[in-house]
Amino acid sequence: MTDQTSITQRAEESFDGPRMHVPLSHARLPRLAPALSLVGAAALAGVLCVLADWRLVGFAFFTVVLHLVLITTWSLAVENRRAAKDRLMTSLVFSAFAISMLPLVSLVYTVLHNGLPAISADFLTGNMRNVIGPGGGILHAIVGTLLITLGAAVISVPIGLMTAIYLVEYAGKGRTARTLTFLVDVMTGIPSIVAGLFAYALFSLLFQPGIRIGIGGSVALSLLMIPVVVRSCEEMLRLVPNDLREAAYALGVPKWLTISKVVVPTALAGIVTGITLAIARVAGETAPLLIIAGKTDSVNWHLFSNSPMTTLPVFTYYSYTQPGIPPQFGQERAWGAALVLIVIVMLLNLVARLVGARFSPKKAR
Repeated sequence: MTDQTSITQRAEESFDGPRMHVPLSHARLPRLAPALSLVGAAALAGVLCVLADWRLVGFAFFTVVLHLVLITTWSLAVENRRAAKDRLMTSLVFSAFAISMLPLVSLVYTVLHNGLPAISADFLTGNMRNVIGPGGGILHAIVGTLLITLGAAVISVPIGLMTAIYLVEYAGKGRTARTLTFLVDVMTGIPSIVAGLFAYALFSLLFQPGIRIGIGGSVALSLLMIPVVVRSCEEMLRLVPNDLREAAYALGVPKWLTISKVVVPTALAGIVTGITLAIARVAGETAPLLIIAGKTDSVNWHLFSNSPMTTLPVFTYYSYTQPGIPPQFGQERAWGAALVLIVIVMLLNLVARLVGARFSPKKAR
């Protein structure tokens, strides 16, 4: 029996080579190692910036570079090569995330810092009629933004959703589907100023040259909004499993009822999110509204009246480029309008998330 065991061990060694005791664990850096490395890198970068008289951008750049070098070298000395590569890539990912967040944080801080002093009850409920110097409000711009954006959504959402349903459920992979997809992609790249010129030419032919009308702004924005709605809704509808469609067909449900009762409700959360992104994308447009909607200092509640209608982006543009005398009041109103526009877009995103959570299909527990 002993001879048989020794023969087996010699056979295993000849096949696998001599057995080596490989440790299952190795030394690890402390949990606070990345934070300590970052603090050390920031200290070294601060010394370099003081000596070389560099600004904040240089400080941030050298902090990131020194942190990557320190954490990788430290891990290589204490742990092993594989752990060092892992820490290097992890630090690169977090550094990229931090760099991408810097413009957003800077934008939010700048708008809040410059816009909050202008926010008041009079600013939100007044207009700019007969206002020279301090005072005035943006109620006319808020009303114009909401009405024109609502008109664009009423035009774009049904067209975009129906187009997406046709491409996913009916068109298949034929020539018509490819042509329609190509045209939607082309519309995605249309400059906003071209949409404004198209709406101005259309309403000038239908009514009179030089017309300024709110619904024209809605038409111009709908040209920019429709392709975004089509592409987002199309992708959401394609994510619905075919098993749901086949189960409905097996029960004898017609195709139109399957789409309206099964496919669309299943993808509703993504559809609402895509529509909200499209609305947020056009809510800040300025160029087409400068051409077709124009500018006014009074509140215009009539979307179809032949009179100018101001929106928040247009108000911000004119307030900053033509602030009046003294200029600080106009520029303060411009920052306040920009802050209100950002708040409106954030509220739209919040409403979209609530609607998506309310109507999305519930997962089985």
